[in-house]
Amino acid sequence: MTDTVLTLDNVSKHFGAITAADDINIEVGRTEFFALLGPSGSGKTTMLRMIAGLEKPDTGKIVIGGKDVTNEPPYRRGIGMVFQDFLLFPHKTVAENITFPLKMQGASADEKAKNLAWVCGLVHLEGLEERYPHQLSGGQKQRVALARGLVSRPSLLLLDEPLANLDRELRKEMEVEIRRFQIELGIPFVYVTHNQEEALTMSDRMAVMRAGKMEQVGEKFSLYHDPQSGFVASFLGSPNSFYGTVMAVEDGIAEIDWFGHPI
Repeated sequence: MTDTVLTLDNVSKHFGAITAADDINIEVGRTEFFALLGPSGSGKTTMLRMIAGLEKPDTGKIVIGGKDVTNEPPYRRGIGMVFQDFLLFPHKTVAENITFPLKMQGASADEKAKNLAWVCGLVHLEGLEERYPHQLSGGQKQRVALARGLVSRPSLLLLDEPLANLDRELRKEMEVEIRRFQIELGIPFVYVTHNQEEALTMSDRMAVMRAGKMEQVGEKFSLYHDPQSGFVASFLGSPNSFYGTVMAVEDGIAEIDWFGHPI
């Protein structure tokens, strides 16, 4: 892939006898929305934590922006992160919550004010800067969490099931908004979810994971219409999935017995 921002090269991670990531290879392009999709326990969040620097791989290499960051701490990776739980400070205002990463980086007051105005305009939080979390709706809290992940203008944004705690109507609204943010910013988003609809709605490409392994990687419609395994077909609800017995294969075309009917 040309213009790659993120590369995972033969990355593996074990927790005792449990394999959370097994020889994973991924490339994410500069303006790409990439989804890591899989059931609970598939290893997708562990993958995200390794990209963020919150976990260290046992083997393999992680490259961001052409730099090997495998052994670098999170604050040296130039990334933003949005968690499933909003993790807002209840005693801090919206402005203080959003600019907290800049404060930790030692940014000047002018820089904080400039970036705050920019990101509040992006996520439609203007006029709410002096409110506290308890004064916000669920959607507004999610926007604050997104703004905090973006305020330092990262080269890559990681999102760990950020819509899981929202109701269906609000979740659908935020799916559209998150995709809009990504397109406007022109930076890659890596989005972890177990929700097939979210992945199919927002992503350009996605990877389906199971038990620490990468089952299939590709464009979302390719995975949906041309799954390479029974698991991928079943998990995505592919319309091309059915049970039958292969009777013969010739020139790449299979003859299948479907309950006594040849197909």
